[in-house]
Amino acid sequence: MNTPEKPTSTSSGSAAKLWGGRFEESTDAFVESFTASVQFDQRMYKQDIAGSRAHAAMLQKVGVLSETDVDQINKGLDAIEAEIAAGTFEWSVSREDVHMNIEAALTEHIGDAGKRLHTGRSRNDQVATDIRLYMREACDLAAAEAIRLMEGMLVLADKHSDTIMPGFTHLQSAQPVTFGHHLMAWFEMLLRDLDRLSDTRKRLNAMPLGAAALAGTSYPIDREMTKVLLGFHSVCENSLDAVSDRDFAIEFCATTATCLMHLSRMSEELVLWTSAQFNFIRLPDRFCTGSSIMPQKKNPDVPELVRGKSGRSFGNLMTLLTLMKGQPLAYNKDNQEDKEPLFDSVDTLIGSLRAFADMIPAIEPNETAMRDAARSGFSTATDLADYLVRKGIAFRDAHEVVGLAVRYGVENNCDLADMSLDTLRQFSEQIDADVFDVLTLEGSVNSRDHIGGTAPGQVKAAVVRAKLRLSTTYRTDV
Repeated sequence: MNTPEKPTSTSSGSAAKLWGGRFEESTDAFVESFTASVQFDQRMYKQDIAGSRAHAAMLQKVGVLSETDVDQINKGLDAIEAEIAAGTFEWSVSREDVHMNIEAALTEHIGDAGKRLHTGRSRNDQVATDIRLYMREACDLAAAEAIRLMEGMLVLADKHSDTIMPGFTHLQSAQPVTFGHHLMAWFEMLLRDLDRLSDTRKRLNAMPLGAAALAGTSYPIDREMTKVLLGFHSVCENSLDAVSDRDFAIEFCATTATCLMHLSRMSEELVLWTSAQFNFIRLPDRFCTGSSIMPQKKNPDVPELVRGKSGRSFGNLMTLLTLMKGQPLAYNKDNQEDKEPLFDSVDTLIGSLRAFADMIPAIEPNETAMRDAARSGFSTATDLADYLVRKGIAFRDAHEVVGLAVRYGVENNCDLADMSLDTLRQFSEQIDADVFDVLTLEGSVNSRDHIGGTAPGQVKAAVVRAKLRLSTTYRTDV
């Protein structure tokens, strides 16, 4: 890879920087671009403006800013926010980041009042506050999509509480289950992810503003007032910690990685189930693509892509852990590198949940193919062993008896349920005509009639409980 030629031009001089008084030499143009973050942190402009409004109101209350100053500041921020929303705001790399761009533009709009806004704060506590405000909203958006996905799962699970399919271990047919029961397993995974997301939001909802650069400020600020205005539940108790740690971002990325791991597992099953070899489900065309060369192909691109995106979420988590592990207190420039992996995790999580929330309710199960697959592989073998145990045979002996019966079935290409009573009695005289009540697929799933079991009635009861858990904890209209 060729290294780009280093630019020889420089910025417009140290005086153009809001911090430039200390410097005699202007910033090298390449360094200016290399160290800037406005290219990606401008997405936090709403949070930055909200933080500035609250900070200005607090400064007026404690007598640092006048009412006229605050009125001008708010009008100037209104104008800037409108420009950004309209796409007419000119972002400048020379102003480094979203904070300095907005502050410089504010000063251009209203003059000296804009310069007074930064009294009693630093970019260190400003950016930490903006990120937490942004992450709070991101958690809410992700939770909304997760709940929408889970609601769709519940509808589908209830509809297919008695649709029989094979359950697998080692991807080998193990025991019959219902499709609804399988979907409820997915639901439980996502419910824990939703709980983790909720916990993450609670911990990040503490306000760093007031910590200033690292030690607090000598101005008589009222952090409780600012906290209330910005909707934080508490203030960060230690100024050094407030500006320097990003554990809340790490926790969000860990939650994202866990959720994407679950979505990836679901994706793997969806990819398998849509294949001709399984043919368990059909995905609508809008979630699939075709092949440029093979006209018969219908590729499950959405689940495949979500499965792939899990890897980038894992990478983002490792990036942030590595970023933080060697930093001394307090703030370091390293922390500028927290935003791109964090923002990418936000986009990946919300996008993947949204795609699944649209796709899952549209799944069309092939009930015949599922049932046929459940009939193969001797999936009711355990039911026969349990039947013999109830007849007084020790389980290990029953296990051997059923193993012999399965060997016979393999050699003669017939399932246990297809064997005659006389054939089955060759393996144990304890077998009577009632054995066929447990060898059928319905008999097998119906016998698992307890909380957490796959019996259709238990699946429907689980759906009812799940709706209640969602509605009481997360206030949905499920």
